[in-house]
Amino acid sequence: MTRRRSSSEQVARIVRRCLEQGGTVEIDGLGSFRPDGKGGFEFLPETRPKVFLAYAVEDVEAAERLYGDLIAQGLDPWLDRKKLLPGQNWPRAIERAIAASDFFVACFSRRAGGKRGCFQSELRFALDCARRLPLEDVFVIPVRFEECGVPERISRELQYVDLFPDWNKGVRRLLAAIRRQTKQKNRRLPLAG
Repeated sequence: MTRRRSSSEQVARIVRRCLEQGGTVEIDGLGSFRPDGKGGFEFLPETRPKVFLAYAVEDVEAAERLYGDLIAQGLDPWLDRKKLLPGQNWPRAIERAIAASDFFVACFSRRAGGKRGCFQSELRFALDCARRLPLEDVFVIPVRFEECGVPERISRELQYVDLFPDWNKGVRRLLAAIRRQTKQKNRRLPLAG
């Protein structure tokens, strides 16, 4: 416990020093601390929808393209190649990122569908997370990078989005689903006070 406390205290000192020097400190997924211009600090919570992107490694180029498109549209996508840090326990980090996400985008292709490994594990974990949500909530959104099959368990319950032959049209449909669900969730949030 002493070691953990000293590590936490050390991190707090580093954050405080950065803020005192006029810097901003971002905590991934939570928000940013920054100087308020009055000698204090303010916290700006992260309000962009968090979108986890699951894909087969063979589809990394298409996944990175989708990641860039989502950033450009003001979302907060999570892609392992962009977010994992060296030495990080990646299976644990991935499960945390999925559980903390507002949406899980499962990217299917001919290569991803029947492949064993991380993509399938992430998909199963996301489906388990979705079970805990209200039935009307959208969480798992399947997308297809190309003409391919989607597992029956998913296709019988969830509508998927095709990012082919017109990539931009597919991305617009994906964004529409995310924005609609985000708006519905925000309406259900209780008012503070």
